[in-house]
Amino acid sequence: MPLNFRSHGHGQGYLDLNPIIPETVDYIDYRKGPYRADVGDFGSAGAAMLKTVDRFPAPFVTVEAGTNAYYRVLAGGSTAIGAGTGLIALEARYDDSPYARSQDLQHFNAFGKWTGPLGNGTLRISAMAYHTRFNSADQVPLRAIQSGLIDRLGFIDPDVGGETTRIGTTANWVEDGANPLHILGYAHYYNFKLFSNFTYFLDDPINGDEFEQRDRRFVTGGKVDKSFGLSLFGMPLAVLAGVETRADFIPRVGLYHTRDRIITATVREDNVKEVSGAVFGEATLHPTSTLRLVLGLREDVYHFDVTSDNRANSGQKTASILSPKASLAWTPVEQAEIYLNHGRGFHSNDARGTAIRFDPGSGDPVGQVVPLVRSEGEEIGLRLRPLPGLSVTAIYWRLRLASELLFTGDGGTTEAQGPSRRHGTEFAVFYQPAPWLTIDAEYTQSHARFTDVPGGQDYIRGSIEKVIAGGVVAKYGNLTGSVRVRHFGSFAVIEDNSRRSNPTTVINARLAYDFARYSVAAEILNLANSHDNDITYYYASRLPGEPAAGVLDFHIHPIEPRQLRVSATARF
Repeated sequence: MPLNFRSHGHGQGYLDLNPIIPETVDYIDYRKGPYRADVGDFGSAGAAMLKTVDRFPAPFVTVEAGTNAYYRVLAGGSTAIGAGTGLIALEARYDDSPYARSQDLQHFNAFGKWTGPLGNGTLRISAMAYHTRFNSADQVPLRAIQSGLIDRLGFIDPDVGGETTRIGTTANWVEDGANPLHILGYAHYYNFKLFSNFTYFLDDPINGDEFEQRDRRFVTGGKVDKSFGLSLFGMPLAVLAGVETRADFIPRVGLYHTRDRIITATVREDNVKEVSGAVFGEATLHPTSTLRLVLGLREDVYHFDVTSDNRANSGQKTASILSPKASLAWTPVEQAEIYLNHGRGFHSNDARGTAIRFDPGSGDPVGQVVPLVRSEGEEIGLRLRPLPGLSVTAIYWRLRLASELLFTGDGGTTEAQGPSRRHGTEFAVFYQPAPWLTIDAEYTQSHARFTDVPGGQDYIRGSIEKVIAGGVVAKYGNLTGSVRVRHFGSFAVIEDNSRRSNPTTVINARLAYDFARYSVAAEILNLANSHDNDITYYYASRLPGEPAAGVLDFHIHPIEPRQLRVSATARF
C-alpha cells in the first residue's frame, strides 16, 4: 500500500516510515525519475517499493539497549497455518534521547502475514498496527544557543511533540507463470496529531505561536495489472497493462492555535474526500539481442471534494493528466550498457489548495493551486562491469517541475512555488574484490533553480547540492564489521543564496558476531561525535524581549551525539 499521504495535515506528500519493521523487509526496489508507467503520484524524482519477507528462517527474539535510555525489543517467527505460512513480528521501543527535552518516545509495532497457494497463484495477506507518542526538541534558533539561553541540545517550547496511529491490511495475489496477473487491495486507518512552534512569540506575544496539526483518515485502494508475452514482426514483445485506484476519506484535517497543547483557536478545519484512478500500459521490445526499447503511457484522473469550516474555501474539482514514457538501452558488450530515459510524470497538490479563496489566517484573497502538476525528466547513463565483482554507474539527469512544494517554517506546512529546473550527475561504484570484503561509494551533485524569477534570486531553499555516501563491510569467520559515512554538502536556505547551511557528515560503525543460535552486535552512531545539524532553515522568529518584527536567523536541529547501542539475538 502507498505510504505517502496526500492532502496531509503536516504537508503534501508527508511520509512516515516508522510503521516498517526493518527485519521484515526482504528487499527494496528503487525507481528513479518519471520513467515507469506503473508509478504515479510523488514519483517524479524516484520511488521505492518495499517487499516484506514471507517467512523467517527461525523464531527469534532481539533485545537492544543504548545510551540515553534507548531500549528495543523485537520478537518474530513463522509457522504453518493451513496450506500456507503465517508470520508475526512484534516491536516495542523506548528512546529518551540526548536532548535536554526528554523525547520519551514510546513506539509499538505489530506485523502479521499469511502466504499460501490460492487457485493458480499465491496469496499474501498482511496486517499492521503502529502507534507512537513522543516529545521533541525540534529546531531552535541559532542565536539562542550562541547567547547561552539554551544548550546546543536545548529547546524553546516544552510542548512540541505528538502521536501517530496507523492500522491497515493488504491483500496481494500473483498468478503463477511467466506472464502473471497481479491483484492488490489495501485499506488502512490513520490518526495523527503534531504540536509545533517554529516562531515562538512572533505572531502572539502573549500565548506564543504553538500550533497543532491534525489528520484523521481512512484510505482504501488497489491495483490490477497483467503481463503478456507477445511477438512483433518476430521480435519479442512484453506488455504490461493495468488499472489503479485510491480513495482518501479525511473527515478531519486541521490547523489550530494551542497553548500547553490545549486548543485556543481554530485556524482552519476541513473534511476532504480525494479519489483518484489511473490506467497504464508499458511495452518492452527487443529489436535485437543487444537493444531494448520501453514505451509507456499513464493517464491519471483526480477528484477533490473539500468541505471547509469557512464555506468560501469549500469546493470540488476534477483534473486529469497524461504521462508518456520512453526508455532505450543498448548493451554493445556483456560488460557495458548505455541507456537513455525520458518521461513525464506529476505530483498532486493539496486538495485544500484547489478550493481555497481566502487565507484562513489573514482573511486576504488568495489564488488556487493547480490540482495536478506536470514533471518532465530525462537521463543518460552508463553501467560498466569491467572486472568480476566490480560495477560502475555514471548518470547525467534533468528534471523540470511546473511547481515546487516548499516547507514553510512559520506555517509548518508546504506551499506551492513557481516552476523549477534541476540537473545533476551521479557516480556509483560497487566492488567485491573478495568474498569477505564489499566496498561501495556514491557521489551525487544537483543544481536546482526556479525558472520564473531573476537570476540570483532563484535558489530553491533546502535543495541539497552534493551528497557523498559509502561504506565497507568485512567478514572474518563469524565476525562482521562495517563502517558507513554520509556527507551532505552545504545548500541555500534563502532564495538569494546569502545564507547557506553548514555541511553535515555522519559516520556509523557496527561489529557483529554470530555463533550457533545466537548473535551479538555493537553499533556506534555518529562515531566522530560530529556537531553538525540534520535540519537547517532560515526565517524570522521572536524570543521574549526581542523586537516585535522578530529576528531573521538560522534555525537548526543538531544531530544526536555519539551513541553506543548493543544487541543480542536468540533464534529457536
